[in-house]
Amino acid sequence: MAVPLAVPAPAAQRRPECDWTQWGQDATHTGQSCAVGQRHLQLLAHLVVDPFAEQEAGESQFGGYIPVHLPAPLADGDGNVFVLRKGGSYVSCDSPGSGVPAPCGEDVGNLQRETWSVQALRWRFGNLVPTWSFTSDWKPTALAGRETLFQSAMSKDSVYVPGAGGTVLQLDKGSGRVIQRVNPFGGTVDPAAFASGGLTVDAHGTLFYNVVRSEPAAHGRDDVHGWLVRVTPDRKISMVDYRTLIPGAPRPTDLCYEEFTEDLPLPPPPKPDGTPAMPAQSPCLSQRAAFNAAPAVGPDGTVYTVTRAQNASGGRNYGYVVALNPDLTLKWATSLRGILDDGCGVLVPYGSDPFDCRPGAARGVDPYTNQQPAGGVDDSSTASPVVLPDGGVVYGTRNFYNVQRGHLMKFDRAGHYVANYDFGWDITPAVFRHNGTYSMYVKDLHYDAGAQYITRLDAGLRKEWSHANTETRTCERLPDNTVSCVDEGQHPDGFEWCISAPAVDRNGSVYGLAQDGDFYVVDRYGRQLEKVFLSKTIASAYTPVSLDSSGRVYAQNNGQLYVLGRR
Repeated sequence: MAVPLAVPAPAAQRRPECDWTQWGQDATHTGQSCAVGQRHLQLLAHLVVDPFAEQEAGESQFGGYIPVHLPAPLADGDGNVFVLRKGGSYVSCDSPGSGVPAPCGEDVGNLQRETWSVQALRWRFGNLVPTWSFTSDWKPTALAGRETLFQSAMSKDSVYVPGAGGTVLQLDKGSGRVIQRVNPFGGTVDPAAFASGGLTVDAHGTLFYNVVRSEPAAHGRDDVHGWLVRVTPDRKISMVDYRTLIPGAPRPTDLCYEEFTEDLPLPPPPKPDGTPAMPAQSPCLSQRAAFNAAPAVGPDGTVYTVTRAQNASGGRNYGYVVALNPDLTLKWATSLRGILDDGCGVLVPYGSDPFDCRPGAARGVDPYTNQQPAGGVDDSSTASPVVLPDGGVVYGTRNFYNVQRGHLMKFDRAGHYVANYDFGWDITPAVFRHNGTYSMYVKDLHYDAGAQYITRLDAGLRKEWSHANTETRTCERLPDNTVSCVDEGQHPDGFEWCISAPAVDRNGSVYGLAQDGDFYVVDRYGRQLEKVFLSKTIASAYTPVSLDSSGRVYAQNNGQLYVLGRR
């Protein structure tokens, strides 16, 4: 751990609503703090949270991108901070993707060598001082094929940490002592079960989280079983089964369409009898929650989650946004199919380029399915539902036909589709309430070419403004703390924004990172206020940002956590 810098601690009145308690700040996941972020940001302290970041980046086929999901740091008004700290060991492959020596790289067997801990720290006289550390027995699931999100949550007196076998460990916030292990199945820990995605704690201290259990050779092939778990402050556990929750959802043995495997461009031409070509079908398998999504809870107690079919193409084509009553009975479930119509001839041109649509394809269809596009529920995304001030909910889907971007999709309080915005995927948008309405901040990425933006949308998902990344240089912080930069001409249009869950302060300024290694603050009008270089260009995962009640910022780059504020 780096030696923290001595800085004066800003005075802050204790306001629990300003605590950053989980993914997206609170149970609604809006990412808005009631604090005002500090200005003239400088590096106050930093510590290593992922010592394997450079090795992980070396395994990436995306030019140094770190293929892991980092959790949001937690912070309360008493000066407590809770962060990830990985340990154990990591074996690099001889060459990226080679699998040699086995297991190595992203192989789940290699991930089993690592450990995931919660490191507790506390601000004392301007220093961020370690107080306790707890190593969980949680491991990523082999079902995901990559490292999944280890996201804790915090209540007034406790920290909840994912544990082995679909369990959650409740720790005393002050000491790290284990208060209880929540086991929804009772008895011994089931090694086939997995605590999936971020933990959520509502305003009353009730815990919500998802569990997935592997069931080999079920329904004729390997399947899973999934549940949403609810744990009240008095330790009463209830569960709802995703297999039977959603009316109209395909059953495990029903047949679901896959995607075309023919040569591009797609879709294939009509059959000899003139009927449209359709992909092959295979068993849908069970509905379950997305691996990295956190449930959301509205002020009225409504619980929101996202599900998908376990089938290999089920995430792209058979997903749902689901709302439950506080007792976990179904309120509504809305399919992400049958809504979008912006495929061939709209977002995808007709032409001879392999990624164009075949001339003659029906307008608006997804070229990979020859059907109306579906909003995708992607397991490699941490996108989680966000409860809006008007009672609606938004969720960031992913699609492949629009250059692997996605659609932010809004539904009203009754589950009716309202609008969508074609944007950059893997983000839980931040919400800014103002003037009797609200706006949302998203990353608006263009993977093929062009500028990379932070975009502000109004309540109807109409663009209000966009702020482009204009950095073109590749930089690195050297051992003497100076920053060295070169312009290699590889990023003439700027870098991607590496934000999975931005933060927004009371004044409407948005906080987030870019792949250039810089941390940015952009005000409510789209003007850049701050730019602070952290560690290294490209060496980024898609990461969340947290604000504490004093307006200090917690950001992550190259496996390190940086605390930014004024000295």
